Amino acid sequence: MRKLENKTAIITGGAKGIGKETTRLFIEHGCAVAIWDIDEESGRTLAAQLCNEGGNARFYKVDTTDLDAVNLAVQQVKDAFGAIDILVNNAGITRDASLKKMTPQQWQQVIDVNLTGVFNCTKAVFPIMADKGWGRILNASSIVGLYGNFGQTNYVASKAGVIGMTKVWAREFGRKGITVNAVAPGFIRTEMIETIPEEVIKGVLDKCPLGRMGEARDIANAYLFLASDDASFISGAVLSVDGGLVG
Repeated sequence: MRKLENKTAIITGGAKGIGKETTRLFIEHGCAVAIWDIDEESGRTLAAQLCNEGGNARFYKVDTTDLDAVNLAVQQVKDAFGAIDILVNNAGITRDASLKKMTPQQWQQVIDVNLTGVFNCTKAVFPIMADKGWGRILNASSIVGLYGNFGQTNYVASKAGVIGMTKVWAREFGRKGITVNAVAPGFIRTEMIETIPEEVIKGVLDKCPLGRMGEARDIANAYLFLASDDASFISGAVLSVDGGLVG
């Protein structure tokens, strides 16, 4: 069963990692996808591959921290596809350091992408969903947004903020037929994980009841569920996908 037949999604950070896997999965389930990313080469390559395989995907180079650029891209997507039904706010970065060593620039860069970017995309897409009376907004948080993590003041603040915005928007948008949920991944095997020292990863896996890192498809499956009619009465939720890891 194709769960997203005749739907259109914007997936930010859609060219790599979890975003790329989510794009592939949504296409498999009949969704048309607008891939938003700042990595033009990866994004165009992915869109071309998916189209060659019979999917409906287009790439847009979008800096989600720029509200004017986001507004323009939203209009371009609507003109190209005719609708925007699903928004996956997946784009995110890390700039890790202890508070003592963290620079104002490192703080601001992460807040701009991980928090303000989510605000910008949601603000731009909401009126289109509200006019239609249906929509799904999915926000990427993290287990560290729930439990904290050493050396990630900026990242944790952004991901905890995403959870707060998710709960507010679920209240504000519900009467327009729009659900808003967050996914809180644990440690997932992506390019971002490659920057973490091996001893840190081992320490995390020792605490994980399932004893392994997650795969990008694990998070994509969570997004698919929350975007589908199977989750039509779920809003304001934070779905942890972390193998049972707690703190």
